[in-house]
Amino acid sequence: MGYKILQKKELIPGQTSLLVIDAPQIAKKAQPGNFVILRIDEQGERVPLTIADKDREAGTITIVYLVVGKSTAQLNDLSEGDEILDVCGPLGKATHIEKQGTVICVGGGTGIAAMHHIAKGHHEAGNHVVAIIGARTEDLLLFQCELDGFCPEVLVATDDGSVGHKGFVTEVLQKRLEEDKTVSEVVAIGPVPMMEAVAKVTKPFGVKTTVSLNSIMVDGIGMCGACRCTVGGETKFACVDGPEFDGQKVDFGELKSRLWQFRGQEEKSMDHYKNGGCRCHGH
Repeated sequence: MGYKILQKKELIPGQTSLLVIDAPQIAKKAQPGNFVILRIDEQGERVPLTIADKDREAGTITIVYLVVGKSTAQLNDLSEGDEILDVCGPLGKATHIEKQGTVICVGGGTGIAAMHHIAKGHHEAGNHVVAIIGARTEDLLLFQCELDGFCPEVLVATDDGSVGHKGFVTEVLQKRLEEDKTVSEVVAIGPVPMMEAVAKVTKPFGVKTTVSLNSIMVDGIGMCGACRCTVGGETKFACVDGPEFDGQKVDFGELKSRLWQFRGQEEKSMDHYKNGGCRCHGH
């Protein structure tokens, strides 16, 4: 018996969707920063996705994904009432959250959904949470209403200036850090270039900076080594040592090169799936 999809919502048509999944055991233990690894069917690959929210009473978890390859396209073909074969979790180390004053949570793209869970955790701990979210245009912004529900400040940046600041989230962050010396931590989740840029902005201010690494993963329990990354000159496994690390210590250059390693194979697999080829073994 699999894990039933109770709700499916297209956040950005054809690109990004939200699933609410019936997973009471995972919901019971899930904490901000945790992720799950799911497998759609017997032949499916293992896909790591950060938990965007959980409801312990309802026994559900929420995940948000961007359709970037065959597996996420296959996931997006599922409907409410369908089942996912395996959902393993919660995995990874939970976010370290304590009452510390003002925390800025920066999110970009689908990373806003993952950031939302962490921002909520900081809010529940009594911190003043400033959310900074960004996208190319207003239509691509995620979770703004949800963040408005508990963040006293939600600052928006769009590349085209359709809403909020015209430019990047790093520019909004820079201005806020210049004006507010009480910020105790910055948390950034999103595309790797964005997280790298955030770490560069915060460094001169000496503010603790936490980033969540979206490394390639296979087993998610530290056995395969696929998610290895270099942090502070040491090899770490994002699945068990992270996925959150000190942004000032991450070797982002290595991380970016590893993420591109299988891009050619991913594109071929996606093309085959779109063209109606066998969806199990790629024949």
